[in-house]
Amino acid sequence: MVSERMPEVTAIGRIPYRMALAGGWIDQPFVSKLNPAPPGSMVVVGLEPTCRFMDRAGMATSTRRIAEKIWNGDLPDKDPMELVRELYAAENNGAAKPSGSQDMAGLILPGVNRLDYDYRFEEGLFPAHVESCNDPDVGRWLEKVLHVVPVAQRPDGYNPLQEQHLNAEWVRRLSESGKACYEAIKAKNIETLGASLNESIRCWKALLPHTVTDPLITVDLLGLLAHYQDRYAGAMYSGCGGGYLYVVSEEPVSGAIKVKIRLAEKHGQPKIGVGTPVESATTP
Repeated sequence: MVSERMPEVTAIGRIPYRMALAGGWIDQPFVSKLNPAPPGSMVVVGLEPTCRFMDRAGMATSTRRIAEKIWNGDLPDKDPMELVRELYAAENNGAAKPSGSQDMAGLILPGVNRLDYDYRFEEGLFPAHVESCNDPDVGRWLEKVLHVVPVAQRPDGYNPLQEQHLNAEWVRRLSESGKACYEAIKAKNIETLGASLNESIRCWKALLPHTVTDPLITVDLLGLLAHYQDRYAGAMYSGCGGGYLYVVSEEPVSGAIKVKIRLAEKHGQPKIGVGTPVESATTP
């Protein structure tokens, strides 16, 4: 007897995934308010749902589940930043420690996006400005050089915020890593891209040391990170506690999976959201 197989679209879903590259944590107001040179930037990349990513691994899967529930499995045809706010409200309603809006923006916005956060704009809850790149050549290049290595899920009971060394200079460096990352991707510069990821994870370790080392984490995240950074152009984790390791390399990386970047159907996007213009680049 041949069993019926679940269709891929049912198993994986139609809502996009997202990658958060350099600059992560700048979307959190307790970080952005210390930035001496706002706005601070981070990069998110929209992904086609070609596979099911691990939960608790820095891929915004909990936010994605809420999106599937409130929108019945599909992104509505509405202003993207309105959707970001709608999803943010649905996930963080009554939450003592709200998740950052980069999770929502990364799922909803296609292409490569630089999110600029300034605490003076809505107390840093939403980006004051978004710049997007949906150039197919840039997208294909990033797909080629970015390798995603599965590592481990965040452990139960893990708290990355239990130790904080919040310092304005490290926050500035974190925010600059996001700017450098976006420019490197547009320029298709592998060395600068790798350096921006290395700098971002360096800032994580300085500001929030439990993002990369904790008694509950059984994997030697720093040792593994050093192994890949020594051999390739750069590397960083997808989220606190591990998840996936993003490795930048022109050569294949053993054990890595490849992603497909979700690009806008038309090059060039209109302004989206009050106070949040989107500038769309169609050339590197």
